[in-house]
Amino acid sequence: MPTDKKIIALTFDISWGETRAEPILKVLEDKGVKKATFFLSSPWSETHPDIVKSIVAGGYEVGSHGHKHENYSSLDDQDIRKQIQTAHQILSEMTGVAPNLIRLPNGDFDQRVLKIANELNYTVIQWDTDSLDWKNPGVQTIVDRVVKHAHPGDIVLLHASDSSQQTHEALPMIIDQLRAKGYEFATVSELIRQIEVNKQPVEDQTLLHL
Repeated sequence: MPTDKKIIALTFDISWGETRAEPILKVLEDKGVKKATFFLSSPWSETHPDIVKSIVAGGYEVGSHGHKHENYSSLDDQDIRKQIQTAHQILSEMTGVAPNLIRLPNGDFDQRVLKIANELNYTVIQWDTDSLDWKNPGVQTIVDRVVKHAHPGDIVLLHASDSSQQTHEALPMIIDQLRAKGYEFATVSELIRQIEVNKQPVEDQTLLHL
């Protein structure tokens, strides 16, 4: 995200599991990080309403991670639309706020997916720094990767699904080291507004990783 300000967005994808999200929320609370964005799959949200409530109660931004967790570029147009709309309805009902950001499952898309998402008033959000936490490469490796690649306007990809077993251990160090470098935390929507303030348009309503 083009900005000179040392602001950065921590984002967390959740698709399955019940043991990682709450420890991550606890770290954010303990560290006083009040701004982050969670991309929630709708089936997971339906089966974990209490965690969704905790995310909303914490004041964190909620975006859509779609309905079925599969590559949307492999679906026909009708099914792409159905997956986005189904997730939209469920997340809107559960959070009380209609999401307008979506991170597609596996970060997969093609021009059809982008066009349909745009028609449904969604901005597709990718990332710039991938923590690769889902590979569980080691706590310090995750920390070093995020901190090394961090830059103003960065969108950092992290996960709060059960398959990412080391994220909650790496997160406190990530937060401390980014703060030591002068960074403040923002939601993805705040980064988008920063672009608008700078009068730099977001083309095709998509934000893609480099």
